[in-house]
Amino acid sequence: MRIVVGMSGGVDSSVAALLLKREGHEVIGAFMNNWEEKDEGGVCTSERDWADVRAVCARIGIPFYSVNFSREYYDRVFTHFLSEYGRGRTPNPDVLCNREIKFSAFLRFAEELGADKLATGHFARIGRAGGEYTLLRAADENKDQTYFLYQIGQRALSMAMFPVGGLLKPQVRAIAREAGLPVSEKKDSTGVCFIGERNFKKFLSEYLPAQPGDMVTPDGKLVGRHDGLMYYTLGQRRGLGIGGSGDGRRWFVVEKDLTNNRLVVQQGEDSPLLYSSACEINELHWLSDRAPAADGAEFSCQVRLRHRQPLQDARAVVSGDMTRITFDAPQRAVTPGQAAVLYQGQVCLGGGTVERAFRA
Repeated sequence: MRIVVGMSGGVDSSVAALLLKREGHEVIGAFMNNWEEKDEGGVCTSERDWADVRAVCARIGIPFYSVNFSREYYDRVFTHFLSEYGRGRTPNPDVLCNREIKFSAFLRFAEELGADKLATGHFARIGRAGGEYTLLRAADENKDQTYFLYQIGQRALSMAMFPVGGLLKPQVRAIAREAGLPVSEKKDSTGVCFIGERNFKKFLSEYLPAQPGDMVTPDGKLVGRHDGLMYYTLGQRRGLGIGGSGDGRRWFVVEKDLTNNRLVVQQGEDSPLLYSSACEINELHWLSDRAPAADGAEFSCQVRLRHRQPLQDARAVVSGDMTRITFDAPQRAVTPGQAAVLYQGQVCLGGGTVERAFRA
């Protein structure tokens, strides 16, 4: 079987390629360059990862390519990211990147190379049920990445392979170490891929004009100034610049008043204003290509509102292009723009984008 492996220069995709090679497949490594930018030394920030990909492929003994999707990424992912932040929301570009780039543009590239399958280093698994492909949670719950994959479809699932999805992360590193892969101890990437280790506020200010405004308490008392609502998210406590005031407890963002350009803050991490009993999600995507229940019928599920959050028990009702999720226990900092992903046991059902939250 000819398998193209999307290689990032990290240990997970490197081990994915190694395992497939050991199974006797014809493996081709492919590095995606989705963001072109140089660091302070004038070096393209993706060059280091590309060098690691070449070194790994040489070690495994497989051919490799580099393919540039920076234009597609900017048009399909980054512009949406900016639009959402401009609206005061908190998007997750990795979800859109998987749908629009890795399992769309990159999948077409793999097919042009004659690939039978496309493999990545995602921590996820694929199953079959009732003639359909299913997306299953990874063996390593702490590394599970199904949250970021909920928008890919049946066609992508039919072509996808996740070779490390049944392994624990320590096992992945042990395999890389035993095989002498040069990335066996490489640090996992964190944060948004096109920002990297840089200051998020500084990065965002280069693309969106900031609109400073008042920072107030829920009863309207002025306690400071904010640099622009786009720089803050619900539940945030760092970087507010008002520490030590009030009763001495930490301040938290509890609301973003978009109409009046005011950031509402309150002291105490257990503020009831931070908790929601339910939310509504739109931009729905179901991995089986249909809703889990008939319109108006309630079904039990578990929900994840952010990566690595433990699954939360809930009930959901689909109503047209909107789904209402009612949590069994109030959830903290449910934020418009973030993804809400639904599960039933090991199966990822799909999900949508939080449109509004209802306080507990």
